[in-house]
Amino acid sequence: MTFLLLTLLGVTACAQDVPIVARPQEKQKQEKPKIERPVAPRMPADKNKFAVIISGVSGEEGYAKTFSEWTSKLRSALTESLGFAEDQVIVLAEKPMEGELLAKADVVRQTFATLRSKTKVDSQIFIFFIGHGSFQDKIAKFMIIGADLSANDYAQLINNLPARNIVIVNMSSASGEFIKPLSGNGRIIITATRSGNEQNATRFAEYFVASLGNPEADADKNGRVSVLEAFNYASKLTNDSYQQAGKLVTEHSLIDDNGDGTGHQKAEAGDGLLARTTYFDSLPQQQAGGDPELAKLFTARMRLEGEVEQLKARKDQMKQDVYEAELEKLLIELAKINQSIKARQK
Repeated sequence: MTFLLLTLLGVTACAQDVPIVARPQEKQKQEKPKIERPVAPRMPADKNKFAVIISGVSGEEGYAKTFSEWTSKLRSALTESLGFAEDQVIVLAEKPMEGELLAKADVVRQTFATLRSKTKVDSQIFIFFIGHGSFQDKIAKFMIIGADLSANDYAQLINNLPARNIVIVNMSSASGEFIKPLSGNGRIIITATRSGNEQNATRFAEYFVASLGNPEADADKNGRVSVLEAFNYASKLTNDSYQQAGKLVTEHSLIDDNGDGTGHQKAEAGDGLLARTTYFDSLPQQQAGGDPELAKLFTARMRLEGEVEQLKARKDQMKQDVYEAELEKLLIELAKINQSIKARQK
């Protein structure tokens, strides 16, 4: 058993080539974003990935400019360097530009209906919120034009999507209350705040957007930025920005990816395992060089490698024989995938 595991591990190792808050004018002023995302090579479009960016109401000119800048940078990062097809990145904004939609309730609902019809079980969906949130009478909402939608409203819309892999990043104030309603298996939920009581305008979006494709955020130096690395990078820089300004930290970001509805400020208590092996880029597409079958094999390999890492992280909570049996199963499957990749590349 030990020999088999070591052999297979060797194969794996070489495999990688409104009521609340006051409306915006009473909120804390935002500093002008200073971080610029490095320019990365444009990756081939991955038709299996989808993104929705909802940029809500600003309330005043300063926020309008900031939200617009963050939204533009986020969309550019996704389409120019992370392999998202331009027609599969949907932007809803307070003042829509060409190709964008108006951020109001009926349009949000129609957007998710369209997304439901275009996605499949194995699709990967990213949903981003940029703007102000609210929390009143134990109801959390994200501020858009007209009637705001609540966390439960978004949960219903997201629950109707067929995809099993969904990443939700709510970078607004009071966003911590979105974790419990949105949490579920195969979902990664990131929020800028730890509760609905953190109602000041947030800075988290500035640093999260800056992390995408940024070598500085690539903590393990594997040439890619995982969702967990982006979260850690943005959390640290957000906290640092308050300390450097000599101000009280008014936002504490959380992550939940084990489906228990409880977020944490770092990878602990079971959170962080899925986010550690989920990436924004489309490396399998790039590795495959346009071969769709090879791309599927690379995707399968990355999925299995992620499952191996998640299993290793749970080792101390498992019986040794159960752990070894599950690890052996994954490594055998991974070895078969590697053999198929080699055969396809000949």
